[in-house]
Amino acid sequence: MSTIEMGLDTFGDVTVDADGRLLPQARVLRDVLAEAELADRLGVDFFGVGEHHRPDFAISAPEVVLAAIASRTQRIRLGTAVTVLSTDDPVRVYERFATLDAVSGGRAEVILGRGSFTESYPLFGYSLDDYERLFEEKLAIFAAIRDADRTGQPVRWKGTVRPPLEAVVVYPRVERPPLSTWVGVGGSPESVVRAARYGFPLTLAIIGGDPRRFLPYVELYHRSLVQLAQPTTLPVGVHSPGHLADTDAQAREELWPHYQVMRNRIGAERGWPPTSRTEFEREIAAGSLYVGSPETVARKIAATVRALGASRFDFKYSAGTLPHETMLRSIELYGREVIPRVRRLLADAPAVPVEAGA
Repeated sequence: MSTIEMGLDTFGDVTVDADGRLLPQARVLRDVLAEAELADRLGVDFFGVGEHHRPDFAISAPEVVLAAIASRTQRIRLGTAVTVLSTDDPVRVYERFATLDAVSGGRAEVILGRGSFTESYPLFGYSLDDYERLFEEKLAIFAAIRDADRTGQPVRWKGTVRPPLEAVVVYPRVERPPLSTWVGVGGSPESVVRAARYGFPLTLAIIGGDPRRFLPYVELYHRSLVQLAQPTTLPVGVHSPGHLADTDAQAREELWPHYQVMRNRIGAERGWPPTSRTEFEREIAAGSLYVGSPETVARKIAATVRALGASRFDFKYSAGTLPHETMLRSIELYGREVIPRVRRLLADAPAVPVEAGA
């Protein structure tokens, strides 16, 4: 496990300036480019941007942002966290990522999911009554296009969410197929099985609670790969939030007021009670909030990777209104100190693979 892949994710959270005023989304988008450039210079493996359509997140067109990043970076792989496939056209999604793959020299990845918010459904004219059917059929379309691109055969598909595809060829073709494609899962066993059915790697969005509670999903994924005659070596990744500073206390004090704003805003939408400092500290101690010094965070990441048999960890470094300059320091610590520490820890105590039949 010393070759664990280590990535960074952001939703382009709208941040504040030195006087505590919210920045324009245009400024936030330019800051994301600078954050990605720093990640590339530091040798981070992957940079992911989330898709949202709401005022507190600036990234609604992730492929455009990723293309801009591609023009300013050299080696880092670029993808989404996630692309909300249910409310998009899978043909157009494939075209956009095939284009990104071309202009980035083969560095494109797409993580397909249903997202954690529902604003895109009314925005693009979809009904939440079709939540399951939209993702099921559109994932099937995307998988068919990806397979056709790999084999050189035209796409044929028929379902209910759009007219049939009759011997269609989708352009541009990926230069070195298949296009790197993952399925993001936040807690749905059905989505785990879907990922296995199409032979897609699995990304677990673990944003609360003990990460070990996701072990049954990993076990289900491996069992499903065997039952569906898919390769059993497909990777499992983890996406979780956090923040780094020089000391544990500094990291907690820097993050808390911005985390509180974000958590309470989302909680009010979903009917949750306001968060507390006690809840925040508990999530850091035993949950899925990776906050602290490089040594503390590296040990927690290594423990999660080892427990779940994961081969990639993506650290969501943006959190509510956390300022850009503070995030740059967190990224620097992640690249310079956390990544090598995690790799050393895993090399010293390799993970035990999850058995396919467990």
